[in-house]
Amino acid sequence: MSAQTLVYKRARFSTRLPVGRLYTPSHCWLDASEPDDWRVGFTKFATRMLGDLVEYRFEVAAGSPIALGQGVGWVEGFKAVSEVFSVVTGEFAGVNPDLERDITFVDSDPYGRGWLYRARGRADPAGVDAQGYATLLDTTIDKMLEKQRGSGGDEEPGS
Repeated sequence: MSAQTLVYKRARFSTRLPVGRLYTPSHCWLDASEPDDWRVGFTKFATRMLGDLVEYRFEVAAGSPIALGQGVGWVEGFKAVSEVFSVVTGEFAGVNPDLERDITFVDSDPYGRGWLYRARGRADPAGVDAQGYATLLDTTIDKMLEKQRGSGGDEEPGS
């Protein structure tokens, strides 16, 4: 994980966002190991919404072409099953081999050992820096809180 982080706290949710990465509106992060070679993972916010992950599958083989928004696999958590979409246009480069041994890295170390897959190509043009993602989180959490108030729910996001 990058030594520099942006501390984010809102309602009952807090995280440290590594600076120097891109963050997408779909709550993924991208980290370039070299130009146009990306490690991709879920943000801590995404893992909170899914709950503890129990199973996953990627349905695209390494070396296959991928397009932005294309389904590349799925994850199952205690709270939800979610499709994993590509946040890169280019080539799928493979799944994190550590996940075979221990899927809990996605929850316990989402910005480090818990990355999901690698891809080569162009990153999602909607990607923003850590500060931009903090703003996106504010908007997302505001909408969730408003919806909960309207439905009479009292649980806060990230609980």
